[in-house]
Amino acid sequence: MIVLEIQRATKRYSTSPPVTAFHDVSLAIADGEFVAVVGPSGSGKTTLLHVAGTLERPTDGNVRVIGQDTAAMNDHELSALRGHHLGFVFQQFYLLEHVDVVENVAQGLLYCGVGAAARRATAIRTLERVGLGHRLAHRPTELSGGERQRVAVARALVRNPRVLFADEPTGNLDTASGEAIVDLLAALNRDSTTVVVVTHDERVAAFARRRVEMRDGRIEDDREQPC
Repeated sequence: MIVLEIQRATKRYSTSPPVTAFHDVSLAIADGEFVAVVGPSGSGKTTLLHVAGTLERPTDGNVRVIGQDTAAMNDHELSALRGHHLGFVFQQFYLLEHVDVVENVAQGLLYCGVGAAARRATAIRTLERVGLGHRLAHRPTELSGGERQRVAVARALVRNPRVLFADEPTGNLDTASGEAIVDLLAALNRDSTTVVVVTHDERVAAFARRRVEMRDGRIEDDREQPC
């Protein structure tokens, strides 16, 4: 099943002069894939992730998520689509420093009609899933960089998304912590989560079963690779 399809999409910003982040890009991702999008800075890969994840709309072309045509959706409908089907992990952790990690992860369920006790219980299970069951009472400032990124991954997973997007998830981490996050993403993919990761890190890209290379706003290569 195709869970994400980008159809001849272009993203152009109306700056002076106008900037085209990517042009006439088509990409289809099947359920259960692990895809690494790689390329030099300025190649358009992060903007492509934002458009694929419906965080931004394409200037031209279309994006379909779980078979749904996002061009026909208003902002409220897109937000609901993201809330039910998509999860995001960024290079920056974006955690709330004044509350513990359970509350940080439970925040991901705040607008899903889930009661407070159920939000907390689900957050704890998700933190245990990413190996942080022993750090539940800690605040982000008491954690290492790798642990904070695991909290960010748990927050993205708490709604059980069909697709997990990760934008340079190891960019702010030391080698050992980065490798631990790569192992976690690979394990999540083995558990049937579709993973799409934008990265400069060849260690991350090597774990993906599919490699999409971008340059100058276009897809230059798209190939399967051995794991």
